[in-house]
Amino acid sequence: MSAPRVSFVSLGCPKALVDSERIITRLRAEGYEIARKHDGADLVVVNTCGFLDSAREESLGAIGTALKENGKVIVTGCMGATPDLIRDKHPNVLAITGPQAYESVMEAVHEAAPPAHDPFVDLLPPQGVKLTPRHYAYLKISEGCNNRCTFCIIPALRGDLVSRPAADVLREAEKLARAGVKELLVISQDTSAYGIDIKYQTSLFGEREVRAKFLDLAEELGKLGIWVRLHYVYPYPHVADVIPLMADGKILPYLDIPFQHASPQVLKNMRRPAHGEKTLERIRSWRETCPDLAIRSTFIVGFPGETEEDFQMLLDWLDEAKIDRAGCFKYEPVAGARSNDMGLEPVPQEVKEARWHRFMQRQQKISAAQLQKKVGKRLSVIVDEANGTAAKGRTKYDAPEIDGAVHIQSRRPVRAGDIVTVKIDRADAYDLYGQAV
Repeated sequence: MSAPRVSFVSLGCPKALVDSERIITRLRAEGYEIARKHDGADLVVVNTCGFLDSAREESLGAIGTALKENGKVIVTGCMGATPDLIRDKHPNVLAITGPQAYESVMEAVHEAAPPAHDPFVDLLPPQGVKLTPRHYAYLKISEGCNNRCTFCIIPALRGDLVSRPAADVLREAEKLARAGVKELLVISQDTSAYGIDIKYQTSLFGEREVRAKFLDLAEELGKLGIWVRLHYVYPYPHVADVIPLMADGKILPYLDIPFQHASPQVLKNMRRPAHGEKTLERIRSWRETCPDLAIRSTFIVGFPGETEEDFQMLLDWLDEAKIDRAGCFKYEPVAGARSNDMGLEPVPQEVKEARWHRFMQRQQKISAAQLQKKVGKRLSVIVDEANGTAAKGRTKYDAPEIDGAVHIQSRRPVRAGDIVTVKIDRADAYDLYGQAV
């Protein structure tokens, strides 16, 4: 009996990608084959995103495509928390499960296509199955979120913060490093809150106890001898504790902090954690400790009640903060978000659009100026794509898929996953160009 074949669609953020990796690892462990096409597979699993209305539309479209090309579809992920929305559009899906509901997904798969497991044939790598290239991987340290930002429905979809024991995280990181991963991207909904829910409990890793705490975890990951990059970090005071690790080269000099805005009133309306913190002073302090620290962030323009004065405050803040990379979103009224019912004046669509363009123009100048400072320097670059003596990679200051790239020319062939030294010859608004030395 041949092994059942499952086609898989993974949508949404890196946290959802980790969920997909865990499900695929379970599928492979039970002898299922992962098919590249829906047509001919025994069934399709669609891991959905439900954060924004546009993401929901993409998820519903992917489910529709899978139904059309295959007919047997199991839906999981964030949209699974609102099954009626899926059933209304696609009543014929086999099963719907919520985010992180790995057992429910596997039960639905077993029912639709029972496994044909042969322990002598089925081989599973110890690090599990990864959807990222071999040289980097996402490391999820917690699920859910305790924050109640008014524009966000993640806690309703994924629940409150649930931190993994430090030893579990570190064992996974060790397996990944042994498997050849050279860069770990640490992710969660609120990375700097790691361990608060379990009162920073200790767990046994090797022969020592390790606390489930942001700083302790960063210190331990820094001992692996590979790149460690921190994502989704809120600017709490204790974030300053990890900056010396960056200055010492233990972890990458990179912080992904979703500031979202700079106006105190808008931040208060958003109910952002740490909204009262003096972020500019904090950034200055971090850079005093680690001068080459790179900061990336995301922002929302057009939040209900945002005035021209609020927006101008954001532009002025950008000029001072000199964020290296920034993404910007136009506010969308997500169903179920409290920001819809706060009685705040909606910002007209054309004003949102104009503010978005003004933000992007201002940030592009800042990013370009930050990149120009790197011209003439020799930087370590991890290669993501290689074609003989031409390659594309990233510096320590850039995460995959969301930040810029380094375009490399080399005298000798390079391979994906190599870390090479590149002399930077020039820069444009987003990318660097240079020669491997």
